[in-house]
Amino acid sequence: MAVMFNQFDYWHWLIFAMLLLILEVTVPGAFFLWMSIAAGVVGILALIFPGLGWQIEVLIFALLAVASAVTWRMYLKRNPVVSDQPKLNRRGEQYVGRIVTLKEGIINGQGKIQVDDSTWKIIGEDCPPGTRVQVIGVDNVILQVKRLDLD
Repeated sequence: MAVMFNQFDYWHWLIFAMLLLILEVTVPGAFFLWMSIAAGVVGILALIFPGLGWQIEVLIFALLAVASAVTWRMYLKRNPVVSDQPKLNRRGEQYVGRIVTLKEGIINGQGKIQVDDSTWKIIGEDCPPGTRVQVIGVDNVILQVKRLDLD
């Protein structure tokens, strides 16, 4: 029982790398990918240098896993992913610039508008119903509007 971790063979690391890769595909998040790459590199090192002790292999794995994850995070910070639809999941921001006619007036700086299939809370200058307003900003789930029509 005391000789349980005598040595990992290279194929142990390669199987571990494959299992981590399968886990990455199953539970996405780009975290297990870097551990999988580290395990694969350790497997290749264990194949090239078969005399490495398991302690050294585990240390190399830990260092490579942390280093690869940190390196990727730094790369993403310097090179953010550019989307062709940057406002796709930010619905309120999609409405900025839109002109809407109020069905209910804005009272004490607050009101509601109907935009497409949604009702939104709005803040802006007090206005009577029928006034045209333009969405000029978003504060969480509240649209900021400015009055276009003057009575």
